[in-house]
Amino acid sequence: MTHVLWTPGSRELAWEAIDHAGRWDLIVAGGGITGAGVAREAARRGLKVLLVERQDFSWGTSSRSSKMVHGGLRYIAQGDVQTTMHSVRERERLINEAPGLVDLMSYMMPHYRGRFPGPFVFGLLLRVYDFLAGKRYRRFSNMRQTIERFPFLRRNRLLGATEFADAVTDDSRLVMRVLHEARADGAELLNYVGVSGSEQNESGMTVTLTDAITGATQQVQCRSLVNATGVWVNQLRQEYGEQHTIRPARGSHIVIERERLPVDVSFTVLHPRDKRPIFVYPWEGRTVIGTTDLDHPDPGNDEAGITDQELTYLLELVDYQFPDTDLSKRDIISSWSGVRPLVSAGASNSSKESRDHTVWTDGRLISVSGGKLTTFRLIALDVLKAASDWLPDSGSVDDSAPVFTRHSTTMKVDGLNADVIRRLKGFYGADFDRLIEFSKTEDLAIVPGTEMIWAEISWCAAHEAVVHLDDLLLRRTRFGLLVPKGGLTHEERLKALIQPQLRWDEQRWNDEVARYRLTWEQFYWLPSEESERLAGHLLAKQA
Repeated sequence: MTHVLWTPGSRELAWEAIDHAGRWDLIVAGGGITGAGVAREAARRGLKVLLVERQDFSWGTSSRSSKMVHGGLRYIAQGDVQTTMHSVRERERLINEAPGLVDLMSYMMPHYRGRFPGPFVFGLLLRVYDFLAGKRYRRFSNMRQTIERFPFLRRNRLLGATEFADAVTDDSRLVMRVLHEARADGAELLNYVGVSGSEQNESGMTVTLTDAITGATQQVQCRSLVNATGVWVNQLRQEYGEQHTIRPARGSHIVIERERLPVDVSFTVLHPRDKRPIFVYPWEGRTVIGTTDLDHPDPGNDEAGITDQELTYLLELVDYQFPDTDLSKRDIISSWSGVRPLVSAGASNSSKESRDHTVWTDGRLISVSGGKLTTFRLIALDVLKAASDWLPDSGSVDDSAPVFTRHSTTMKVDGLNADVIRRLKGFYGADFDRLIEFSKTEDLAIVPGTEMIWAEISWCAAHEAVVHLDDLLLRRTRFGLLVPKGGLTHEERLKALIQPQLRWDEQRWNDEVARYRLTWEQFYWLPSEESERLAGHLLAKQA
């Protein structure tokens, strides 16, 4: 199996070819991790698959999560051992299948006298957690040991800390690797193309597609349509008279220099105001703090951005838990906000809603929402099972088969240490060798303050279906989240890396920079008037 590379113009050619492709077995609406997982599992079964995403791949929640591949510790506390078992096993599977992309990370829970959970109760939960994983990760450190290791931690009433393990990833890169696997098995993938309507009949479905770039439309035929559009899932279900069950919840994070809060584990600490767990963790050479959890009803088609309320909340946590840090707004490199599609059961607040997924069947329309990043493979299998009545027999496909194809390489790269090479292999899989061969020697250098290399920017521009500059700097790479000012302090070098690959003339480059700067300032930095306006508008509508 050979991974076929995208090239500039391939999206337009694919759009034109749809009209002559005949009937599809499956059309997937939504290019986040859920849609990518469905496309991957369907394509490997020999189905003729078309995936469309009305924005960019992983534009929504799948590029703006906490980057955690959780085993589902919270479910143990709720008595749901089965969900935890599934999550833990999927976590271990991903760690084994995609090293460098999904990596084990130590988590630290400090314990304080008189505050729940204490070390004994937490240790009991972790015993079950480790049992399900088949490995022992938990370890308790007393107060002296904890302070020696983390001298910046709040000491008042500290009993010690419990260390355990989960995993961390780059969620957007995870989506791209799954999409690459789907494409290698024959799936057609189009970003900036959305489903604008559908009709069912006895023999199949007629689906109307709209190109967001040109406004052009066309109708295509399929056996079944999968609606994996996250918080927007009801927009397609409304055609069939179904009621809204989705509770969108906004989660925001801030990014700072690692030197300002040099953590080498993910701290799980309780906010002094509401006792919600907040993560403070290392990611891509920086330190990340999050997440919030607020209702975000009716998100429309807008970006989500952090608000002053959320920023104050996160800084308050740091001030309390790490009192000598003296963190302020001036330390923030970037922020991001994702909107989670929670399937609502009517809980008093979004934090208490289930994170599990739900599949609805409306004839040939199969809709799915909710769920965890960790269990995307299991979600995809549930979706395909729901659609099986409409699909050709896929034969003897092993449901436990790996998501990611194993690739071996003997390539050695002078000047790159083993950790960097491991990360690149995880991020780019089968394309690692080609990325290195493609790159200039000077572009193999590390971008200061990060764990990425400059060559990733030019490679992704050339080969990963980039339409806009924000696709490249916020999702294919995280340059705009990791480098101050959205990375535009390096505009000339970025231009030299990107412009030849995407064949943008001076006017197009200037337009893209202007578009990107506006997007970054409004939604990926400090709270803006636009993010505050949208949040206020949504809360007013809710009231």
